[in-house]
Amino acid sequence: MERLMPSAQRIGDLLRERRESVSVGEGSCGGLISAALVAVPGASGFYVAGAVLYTRPAFEEILREDRYELKGLRGSTEPFSLALARLTREKFRSTWAIGESGASGPSGNRYGDAAGHAALAVAGPVEKTRLLETGQDERAENMWRFAEAALSLFEEALAEAAS
Repeated sequence: MERLMPSAQRIGDLLRERRESVSVGEGSCGGLISAALVAVPGASGFYVAGAVLYTRPAFEEILREDRYELKGLRGSTEPFSLALARLTREKFRSTWAIGESGASGPSGNRYGDAAGHAALAVAGPVEKTRLLETGQDERAENMWRFAEAALSLFEEALAEAAS
């Protein structure tokens, strides 16, 4: 967790200062993004909720969504992760949301993406997406790298929103 804490702390400080909130919809990170944010002292002042949505049926059940935003979207893509972030933000009524979908390994996913592939997104006053390809098939390391990249993308969005 130590490797995620500096970023999570900066995010928590900014969100509290701005009186903003965040929710998380993640898949292949397995809850690491949420865990890092909740580990920040005072997280109840900015963290609303998180869900590990590991399968499409879970995504649809938790978010109660089968709307147009998802029609034709393939998992582990930037459009899918952005739709996930938008729906998570709406569902939990947060200022911001992080969406993540990928293939942590040791093999790729059913869509043909190799292990180490993640699609990340932030929805809120600023929207950003990013693809990450680690080139590794080590599952746990990929999960940590995906979470680091998601928090970094969120920090970028927060900075952009402040300008």
